[in-house]
Amino acid sequence: MAKPYSDDLRERVAAAVAGGRSCREVAALFDVSVASAVKWSQRLRTTGTAAAKPMGGHRKRLLAPHRALVLERLVATPEITVREMVAELAAHGIETCPVSVWRLVRAEGMSFKKKSVRHRAGQARDRQKKSTVEEVSGSP
Repeated sequence: MAKPYSDDLRERVAAAVAGGRSCREVAALFDVSVASAVKWSQRLRTTGTAAAKPMGGHRKRLLAPHRALVLERLVATPEITVREMVAELAAHGIETCPVSVWRLVRAEGMSFKKKSVRHRAGQARDRQKKSTVEEVSGSP
């Protein structure tokens, strides 16, 4: 993972843009991209500093407070799909995505199983031969 630019450089670039120079001019002067100059100057205006945001670390699971609800629903309806679970959570006012539900369920040691009705396609030699149209209709 790349390291962020130093806070000193960020502050100097943002201050130069705030001082009236164009972002393109400042970017060429400090040898950074125009997008970086724009973002750093915007961050200076909104937050008062152009410092980098923290990188890495652990993000807590967003569904952790609703863990009991998800697991209870999964036990009650084991054939439910991930997308159906997301729709049910949305009905309860919980905005989430299928990946979040999957990660929560996977962390609990459970999984969503495919329905037994769905069978994978077997090899051609394992299937019965289809008869031709003439044999089925009885025409010669």
